[in-house]
Amino acid sequence: MSRARRLSGHALPPIVLGAVLIGLWQALVDGFAIKSWILSSPSEIWRQLTSLFSGIVTATTNTGVNAIVGLVVGVAIAVVLAGLCTRLRLLGQALTPVVGALAAVPIVCTAPLFLFMYGLTSSTPRRAVVAIAAFVPVYLNTIRGLSEVSSVHDDLMRSLAASRTDVLRIIRFPGALPHFCTGLRIAASLAVISAVVSEYFGGLQNGLGYFISAQAHSTNYPAAWAAVFAAVALGLIFFAGAVLLERVLLERRAATAS
Repeated sequence: MSRARRLSGHALPPIVLGAVLIGLWQALVDGFAIKSWILSSPSEIWRQLTSLFSGIVTATTNTGVNAIVGLVVGVAIAVVLAGLCTRLRLLGQALTPVVGALAAVPIVCTAPLFLFMYGLTSSTPRRAVVAIAAFVPVYLNTIRGLSEVSSVHDDLMRSLAASRTDVLRIIRFPGALPHFCTGLRIAASLAVISAVVSEYFGGLQNGLGYFISAQAHSTNYPAAWAAVFAAVALGLIFFAGAVLLERVLLERRAATAS
């Protein structure tokens, strides 16, 4: 079976289901004459999306930039710290519980804090929130993968007088790739969520979070829903990018191992 047919086989069922759900949604709103402030119809949302398309695209781009910058920073710090904690056991024992506690900190607490720390005209607060949200799952999954080296491989590297750094580079990091990719997929979705949520607390008025809030406050609910769907599309793009990167990394690892 060709790759195109496999892709169409995977994509066709959710597309059909989505079309059916949208049709039922439209029929429900029209049939019961539901007001837009209760539930906007897909046709109303589509009209607002087309009329405000340039503004929504600009807001989506700004949110996407904040999300990707924060994601890259958070992932980089997570991988470096995971490697150091594997190399220095005491550091790992001290840091891992702190990261676990950091995972319990709500975004709504950190966003206003960073906003007042870095100023209302800076994108740094939003990117810092995204970096923290992305850091936690990548670190926890990577440190788990780095710790699961098999005793056979460990003994082999010891018999070859390999240093701990060599073991980390040759055995642990390639072995931890599946765990890292799992954390990356989680972090990719969290990056968009964190970027949008952080925009509700003020600062630059150029992202999806502000756009949704402004349209809702002006009672233009279909436009707010249009921006919500733009945020969903952005999240799907980030998730798809993480899945694609996972496939590339794992295929390269398999090729190297063979």
